[in-house]
Amino acid sequence: MSVTATRAGARRSGDFDLQQYLASRTEAVNQALNHFLPAETVKPATIHKSMRYSLFAGGKRMRPALCLAAAEACDGDIQAALPLACAVECVHTYSLVHDDLPDMDNDDFRRGKPTNHKVFGNGIAVLAGDALLTQAFEIAAQCNGWPRYSHRDIVLEIAKAAGSLQLIAGQVADLEGEGKKISATELQYIHERKTSALLSCSVRLGGMSANCSPKQLKALSEFGHNVGLAFQIIDDILDVTQTSEQLGKTAGKDTTAQKATYPSIVGMEKSRRIARRLTENAFAALKMFKSRGQALEAIAHYLLVRDK
Repeated sequence: MSVTATRAGARRSGDFDLQQYLASRTEAVNQALNHFLPAETVKPATIHKSMRYSLFAGGKRMRPALCLAAAEACDGDIQAALPLACAVECVHTYSLVHDDLPDMDNDDFRRGKPTNHKVFGNGIAVLAGDALLTQAFEIAAQCNGWPRYSHRDIVLEIAKAAGSLQLIAGQVADLEGEGKKISATELQYIHERKTSALLSCSVRLGGMSANCSPKQLKALSEFGHNVGLAFQIIDDILDVTQTSEQLGKTAGKDTTAQKATYPSIVGMEKSRRIARRLTENAFAALKMFKSRGQALEAIAHYLLVRDK
């Protein structure tokens, strides 16, 4: 990562304590998720243990943090956004449980722990993912509606991001692209859907929970789209440069599976330049929020320079 890009991001973030911010938001989200999900002892206990195993496996809660930060950028109340933050985390965790299955990305570790199917078996892992996706809609349905955004709007937002035209479309294209030579445009299609769609959904839901204006929602959408693409490009880079211990999952799997990545198509340095450009675009989208967008800026910068 260039020193210039790092310093520019640091100036934007100012004295903002991102680690403290993320820690406090993670605690709030974990408490809320614990409240929303059935206890491990509720019958059938196996499925609830499986759901909780993956949901509380130590994730960074980056999507919920983006949701809450977007609400704050629009002068909203994080308590109003919290159910939506939990809903997107349930969708995200479901996608990871299914991605790790033998017939998908076939991974043995996630967040430094054995993957769900390694602990509970393939069948229960499939059902746990199904249950987490369903849980997302149950949680979202309990939130308040807002003058500009009804329950219908909220549910539709999640359904579109998680559906066959976005998140699932990205996974399908990713699977079908294994072992094939695909273009940078085709790879962008995958990243926009497999990663960027849910990140964009997260910030949009945060804004919606604050009854944001159409102009604000458009800016948040632009921010989420660019951050999501940059996030996945950095993931592609880290898969090559970091160890399994550093990543908490199996490193080098993209190369082994002959998956197309930005480094394999355009090279490492150009990949970094593209990620920096996308992050600058994300910063530009936040100008209208001024100091209220500081948390979003800090998260975007962190996602660019992270090492795991």
